[in-house]
Amino acid sequence: MRLALAQINTTVGDLDGNRERILARVAEAKEADADVVLFPELAVTGYPPEDLLLRPSFVQAAEESLALIARETRGVVAFVGTPHLDRDLYNVCAVCAAGEVKALYRKRFLPNYGVFDEHRYFAPGRDLFLLEHGNVLLGPTVCEDIWQPGPPATDLALAGAQLIVNISASPFHVGKEREREQMLQTRARDNVCYVAFVNAVGAQDELVFDGHSVVLDDEGEVLARAPGFEEALLVVDVEPEEAVGRRLRDVRRRSLESEREALPDIPVVHAGSPRPVAERVSGTVAPLLDELEQMRLALELGLRDYVDKNGFREVVVSVSGGIDSALTAALACEALGHERVHCVSMPSTFSSEGTRRDARLLTEGLGADFLELPIETLVESFLETLAVPFGGREPDLTEENLQARIRAVLLMALSNKFGWLVVAAGNKSELSVGYATLYGDMAGGFALLKDVFKTDVFRLAKYLNERAGRELIPESIIDRAPSAELRADQLDEDSLPPYPELDRVLEAYVELDQSREDLTGDGFDPEVVDRALAMIDRAEYKRRQAPPGVKLRPKAFGRDRRCACRVASHGGRRVCPAFDLGRPRRYAAGSGARVENPAGADPQPLRAGCDGTRALDHLRVHGLRRAGLDRVRDPAGRCRSRLDDVRDLVAAASAGGSSAGGRPGHAGRTELPGGGRRGTRDPGRDDGRARVPDSDRRGRLDAGVERLRGRTVLA
Repeated sequence: MRLALAQINTTVGDLDGNRERILARVAEAKEADADVVLFPELAVTGYPPEDLLLRPSFVQAAEESLALIARETRGVVAFVGTPHLDRDLYNVCAVCAAGEVKALYRKRFLPNYGVFDEHRYFAPGRDLFLLEHGNVLLGPTVCEDIWQPGPPATDLALAGAQLIVNISASPFHVGKEREREQMLQTRARDNVCYVAFVNAVGAQDELVFDGHSVVLDDEGEVLARAPGFEEALLVVDVEPEEAVGRRLRDVRRRSLESEREALPDIPVVHAGSPRPVAERVSGTVAPLLDELEQMRLALELGLRDYVDKNGFREVVVSVSGGIDSALTAALACEALGHERVHCVSMPSTFSSEGTRRDARLLTEGLGADFLELPIETLVESFLETLAVPFGGREPDLTEENLQARIRAVLLMALSNKFGWLVVAAGNKSELSVGYATLYGDMAGGFALLKDVFKTDVFRLAKYLNERAGRELIPESIIDRAPSAELRADQLDEDSLPPYPELDRVLEAYVELDQSREDLTGDGFDPEVVDRALAMIDRAEYKRRQAPPGVKLRPKAFGRDRRCACRVASHGGRRVCPAFDLGRPRRYAAGSGARVENPAGADPQPLRAGCDGTRALDHLRVHGLRRAGLDRVRDPAGRCRSRLDDVRDLVAAASAGGSSAGGRPGHAGRTELPGGGRRGTRDPGRDDGRARVPDSDRRGRLDAGVERLRGRTVLA
């Protein structure tokens, strides 16, 4: 049997374009004398179609597109991913042959974790069938179905399937292709089946699909593998009948059969016979890539597809002479071509001659367009306008963030005038701890390095230079200590722990969900842990407003990590900052307990005849009531949240330590450690860069709440 695996890059919602891509690969498969051609999951619509699936007209149009595809399948059998409506909506693998849709396999296991949300759209299928092609029985599955160690793969194998086909849209993270291939090898060995796995390639918003389609024999040996991060048609000849002999010698399969009360009754659909071929095709085995090359290709593919699929021609990047913007500009030039990239330098009074020179040198080396727009006069104009309300106050974080926001205004003006997409340059380390200016350097349509830690930014910059054989990114940029250059003699480490230490904490806390106790128990510096966790939790509201960016890590901000802005965890305690008025709000874990800033509680409409003071009291009592219901006291007298540690709470409850009637939040309240380096940031002055608590400000904020009590309308 000759298989063709069509690893294609589809676009969500582009039914006509996707159909053209599919039909072009069907024609190639026929020219290659393939018997069967496989296409990725939901190839007809693009993946993930999300709420387009809630539109009946779109689903109907997808059905019509599938019928047009099926007409062209005379002489070849095509497995095509598509949605299908039959009283409910299903994610199906359509088997097309002889000019029609022969059968539909409905995906059984619908992932609802991480970036997946398939229960929102699809119903799970239960029925199985085998496809008979000559002497070979093929069992179709869709993506998550083969990740499960039991059915449907085991049922198909017990029913006689010699080749398990899996059509997939498996999102990428670093190392995913090795994890996935190891899983497929296990399925092949356990079921004594050949496995043909076709994956999507390309990017949709923050998701990247890496391809790496693969065919394995029944012993888990790789027979053919497609390259990563590019479209391909992988053609290989296989002999699944060889699995029959090994099954006769494999007692595990007989043991599994004997444990079943009845073997699954699976219908068989005939789909044709193999065509004679003059010469055997062994197929190519593309090499797996190392970590940095995976990251480079994923970032470039993610940016290129986001730009092209959203109809942009060119992009603009703010180049400061720093490492983040340099890497962003270099990747953009590789992904799009230097002629589509515009680099803008916007120096201020605090920009050094070195960074101004490096910004120009970088752009010249990349061959991109360069524009310098000094902002000193704009900053002075803003400060002159604000002179009266700012009178008598010392310069602080406000003036720093003002520079970043002026730069954002200039970039957006260029974007509006010329149609350029603004590509933000912030990295995951800064985004994690809020060391970024909201509506400033966070502004943009796409955040390329959103899931790249700062330490990896340096690694990638050096890798690009090694790969290019020259200083694509000037060495002076790589060697310079990171600085936002928003005040004199500023360094990132004035406000943050050293990046190597910080990134290790971020990986453990954000991606591995370790608690403060886990981190300190594993040898992390408690001071670094406390500072990092406090900043991470307070910055959630910023991350909600960040543009999308390429997902590289197992858990990225956005679809992967969903946290409420107003309830954020700090080492088992829940803390949330005040955004405008009132003292910093503190909540128990759960639904917003322990409200110390009533104005910041859940927004509720005022009842008729209710003034603002009574409304504030109502919100406060409502929050305190929830706090009392959502806390227990452990035997040591500490107040713990229900979501902190289930095992501890069970032990506390069994000891009779309920605190529902006590003082909610009393023992569990704590001040966040501030850090204490020069240049630490004031929590109440701005919503810009990373902030630390300031207990001296609490009194002033108390007065703000008292003034609010005299009003009739909530701010």
